[in-house]
Amino acid sequence: MARRYDPERRQRIIDAAIRVVGERGIAGLSHRAVAAAADVPLGSTTYHFATLDDLLVAALRQTNTALFTDLGQRVARIAPDADLAAELADLVGELLTEQRDRSVLEYEIYLTALRRAPVRPIAAESVDGMVDVLTPRTGAATARALVALIDGLSLQVLLTGRDYDREQARAMIARLLD
Repeated sequence: MARRYDPERRQRIIDAAIRVVGERGIAGLSHRAVAAAADVPLGSTTYHFATLDDLLVAALRQTNTALFTDLGQRVARIAPDADLAAELADLVGELLTEQRDRSVLEYEIYLTALRRAPVRPIAAESVDGMVDVLTPRTGAATARALVALIDGLSLQVLLTGRDYDREQARAMIARLLD
């Protein structure tokens, strides 16, 4: 039997892994689940990604790249004379409501990195990517402080189920910016 030429298979596997993680969490990621979601033979997932960590890293790296592209474009559109604290508070609110699934995945990366060394560089890229997006507007030190604040606020909302308080977030961000 001739081997089927399928140049998009690797990408379909990565996309399927992202869907599986979105639906089941990182703990639900398996070669078998991804193969089923990508509609490819099980051997294809292990051919392209020898270990589950290899697959997870590829999926998370793609997710991070998309996130930083989106956030970078959003921050770049903020007018120089706009209330940056209000704009960032709105952005965080959007990430916690309209893009909640994406935010949950982002924090799953952090938590997974505590136990899985291959994922640590992805978590570091996540933090550094956010800093890189904010640095042109705030400077590096303030950007790092903002990322820490945003992470803390986001985790509190996601973990407790409490509503996001935009005004409180705006006030805290404004303090860091002053």
